[in-house]
Amino acid sequence: VDENEERGNWTGRFDFLLSMLGYAVGLGNVWRFPYLCYRNGGGAFLLPFIIMMAIVGIPLFFLEASLGQFTSSGPMTCWQCAPLFKGVGVAMVIVSALTSIYYNMILAWAQFYLFASFTSELPWTSCVQKWNTEEDDEITGIWNSSLFTEVTGRKRTSPSEEYWNNRALGMSDGIENYGLPRWELVLNLMLAWIICFFCLIKGIKSTGKVVYFTAIFPYVVLLILFFRGVTLENASEGIYYFIVPEFERLLDARVWKDAANQIFFSMSIAGGGLITLSSYNRFHNNILRDTLIVSLGDTLTCIFAGFVIFSYLGYMAGQMGVKVEDVVADGAGLAFVVYPSAVSSLPPPTLWSILFFFMLITLGLDSQFAMLETVLTGVMDQFPHLRPRKTFIIGIICCIFFILGLPLTCPGGMYLLQMMDNYVGGWTLMVIGFFELVALVFVYGAERLYQDLTVMLGKRPSIWWKICWYGLSFVTIIFIFIFTWVDYEASKYGDYTYPPWADAIGWIMAFGSVMAIPIFMMIKIGREDESYNVLEVGNFAIFTFLISISKPKKSPMV
Repeated sequence: VDENEERGNWTGRFDFLLSMLGYAVGLGNVWRFPYLCYRNGGGAFLLPFIIMMAIVGIPLFFLEASLGQFTSSGPMTCWQCAPLFKGVGVAMVIVSALTSIYYNMILAWAQFYLFASFTSELPWTSCVQKWNTEEDDEITGIWNSSLFTEVTGRKRTSPSEEYWNNRALGMSDGIENYGLPRWELVLNLMLAWIICFFCLIKGIKSTGKVVYFTAIFPYVVLLILFFRGVTLENASEGIYYFIVPEFERLLDARVWKDAANQIFFSMSIAGGGLITLSSYNRFHNNILRDTLIVSLGDTLTCIFAGFVIFSYLGYMAGQMGVKVEDVVADGAGLAFVVYPSAVSSLPPPTLWSILFFFMLITLGLDSQFAMLETVLTGVMDQFPHLRPRKTFIIGIICCIFFILGLPLTCPGGMYLLQMMDNYVGGWTLMVIGFFELVALVFVYGAERLYQDLTVMLGKRPSIWWKICWYGLSFVTIIFIFIFTWVDYEASKYGDYTYPPWADAIGWIMAFGSVMAIPIFMMIKIGREDESYNVLEVGNFAIFTFLISISKPKKSPMV
């Protein structure tokens, strides 16, 4: 029987746990973590990532999930403990909305590759296609990259990279040459939103059943790719690059900033999804245990996916005669260059390609469900009278987000997606997480929070969480803020540097999300001042009236 009959509860504890794992363990682990790790020197990124997970990721994950479970409310209505910070919840919903727009484009790319895999010869394994250039390996026939670059002045590329840039994306040479939507990507994006719609119309209980498959199946495929990857020639070079840090890179503030950003994105902190999913828990669920399980699972999945992708990067480096760091351009497209090359090495390649990209889709759907559920729950909790029309509201949301995602299907769409990932999926989440920490620990009070957790869990939590909330997490986020501004540089995609106006658009998206925090603060203060003024005037009028009727009147005789 549901404790909350109006909103409903998870059918079982494993529904929630797998949904949280599916939300936290997603494309951020097998798509985003590898390219950030590759961009920041492999092992030089891995160490800051683990440190940030311990002192920032796990404490904030526990804080946010506990808030949702204790209040049984979504991110826009759970701030009765600190009403001035309702804008934090609104910012969470906005960020989830923006992230889901570009996140579904990644699923559309995975669908594009899935459909392209239904052929006897995978199209990214050869260099005799119309989209190939003279820099392709098989066309040049030169296996020494340094010699080829020295002779021709051009950089060699792999068949999978040429397929990604020239066929899948039809990528332009910069965001200035944006182009028109590509019909194949438009159809795949539409299909991605249709899938989301039908998976969400049954509510949180049906979503909980779907994740029994979508949360487990990806590990099976990744495990097979891992054992194949580590047996390939030169794979050890890629793994060495992944686990052995260049210690001088640890002094680079950008490495620590990207590690913190990845923690927020991968753990789904400050996106509202943790509050949303945990709000459907029963009140006495052991949220601390679930936090530790999900955090450990997320960390291990990131590291495991790193071993998978870097083993294949080492193999590709050996085949191309280049260093591991020079195999492909770093950026959001790294996974769509390396993974297709990886499945091509598995016999039969067609079968493994189909299984892998189907896995990538299921992996992303878990996180996408949670982000859309966050937006939907925020709307429904704010406007309860819309609950009977839930299916209609879901359809409206999916249609609007599909239209807003159409620019990502253009030849310049990859540049926009990378920019959204840099600004919306990184810096913005840290700002929201910072204000969430301030609201719950410094305004509401850590001691009150501990009392609430004691009631909910049946025992008092460890002092470690206070140490993190008051000190380690708080100071670390401030440190990252400072160095983000001090060490700021223009956004890049590979060797391409974004023009100033493009970075300005990125900052507009970022500030547009977090501006909800001060705006709602001012609205709340304004309403309180107005209520106070009205009350003050009303009290004065009543007081004057009482004085007037109680004043003794003179007798007519006098």
